[in-house]
Amino acid sequence: QVQLVESGGDLVQPGGSLRLSCKAPRMILSVFSANLMGWYRQAPGKERELVASITSSRAADYIDSVKGRFTIARDNGKRMIYLQMTDLRPEDTAVYYCNALTSGNQPKHNWGRGTQVTVSS
Repeated sequence: QVQLVESGGDLVQPGGSLRLSCKAPRMILSVFSANLMGWYRQAPGKERELVASITSSRAADYIDSVKGRFTIARDNGKRMIYLQMTDLRPEDTAVYYCNALTSGNQPKHNWGRGTQVTVSS
């Protein structure tokens, strides 16, 4: 059973920054390194959406609303991915989750607990 552990969420003012981390401690290193990985978020009353993804070769993709503000990165040796978020807006408020993705950008594993990001003055 793959375990996904997210951290780094906090309450931040609009325009602020946060760095989220996700660890997959039980994933075989070679499997982690080969996996397409992604960050999702779920705002209250909304469906979970894929925000950013990163390939094994570190090619990244983002939804339009976060392009230029969010950066996804990975450290395969640590089995970790990160989401650097800048210029945060109230509409970024959500619980953020990570997961490995299929080639069709569908989540592969059970969800972790996520980490809460709240953007408010």
